[in-house]
Amino acid sequence: MKHIFQIGLVIVAVTMLFSCGQSEVKTKKTPPPQAYNTVALEPRQISSSIQLPGVMQPFQFVQIFPKVNGFVKSVSVDRGSVVRKGSLLLQLEAPEIQEHVAAAKLKYTEAYSKYMVSKDHYQRMLETSKTPGTISSYDLNAALSKMEGDSATAKGEWANYKAQQEMQNYLTVTAPFDGVITERNVHPGALVGPGSGENKAMLVLQQQNKLRLVMNVPEQYSAQINDKDEVRFKVNAIPGKDFKGKVSRSSGNLNDNFRSETMEIDISNPENVFKPGMYAEVFLKPTGNVSAYVVPRSAIVTTTEKKYVVVVDNGIAKWIDVSEGNQTNDSTEIFGNLHTGDKIITNASYQIKQGEQIK
Repeated sequence: MKHIFQIGLVIVAVTMLFSCGQSEVKTKKTPPPQAYNTVALEPRQISSSIQLPGVMQPFQFVQIFPKVNGFVKSVSVDRGSVVRKGSLLLQLEAPEIQEHVAAAKLKYTEAYSKYMVSKDHYQRMLETSKTPGTISSYDLNAALSKMEGDSATAKGEWANYKAQQEMQNYLTVTAPFDGVITERNVHPGALVGPGSGENKAMLVLQQQNKLRLVMNVPEQYSAQINDKDEVRFKVNAIPGKDFKGKVSRSSGNLNDNFRSETMEIDISNPENVFKPGMYAEVFLKPTGNVSAYVVPRSAIVTTTEKKYVVVVDNGIAKWIDVSEGNQTNDSTEIFGNLHTGDKIITNASYQIKQGEQIK
């Protein structure tokens, strides 16, 4: 009797365990299928603001080298001197050049005198030849040839004399434009001559009342920035102030090393607020790409090989390769084999397979 009771308890326990197992199996539910959000494509642009570094440069800049060999006689300016166009900067002296000028003048004077004599002789013969039989045609032509030869010689000596005078003018160095002397490397008594590229310039002159703000615009934005576009910039050395300007010019080509286009903004600087070499942060507003579609950034799947979006075509997932354009925090422009009205998954992932059915 006791054994029968124990067997009954075992059966009851087994039955309860089996029932609990069944109830646990029944309570486990299959997870629902992943829900995907889709959006229909429409052409749209992103006009975002981009920030680029820029540097102030003089509007005009020149390194002044001597054109002839000579000694520095006097220097009229120093570092920081403000000069006007045509102002005397320094004076050179070269005695040999002055001697060449004097010699060239004497040769010209001599040649001119010979020309005047031969001219007078020809004119006299020409007058005399009007009386028949007095002067032969040969003698008259010879006198004419002598006069023309002496005239050519005189003109040549005159050209040489003017060239020597021009060489002498090189001894006086003047400012080619208004500006500020930013570097001086010579003093009176120094021997200078035409630079070979290794010598330092005698003086460096910069135009500072007008500057160029130079920046390099990345390739993807270069076609979206045009001349006369307004920009805003900040100068690191002048914190707390915003300045405005307009794009004045662009290079029209891309730098091979950095794949960027150089653009410039002209900056009026009559009060010398800015200085060449200052760094600035330039804020631009690209116009956007007219052929672009704008999608959430979560719609783009990025792998080591490519970037793509998932298009739902009649309930079937299709991968379409894309490239990106302008971007904001949560949206980006895309380009690819896409069409207006295509439905793309906005919460795409690499787990969605090509050809998978999407409900």
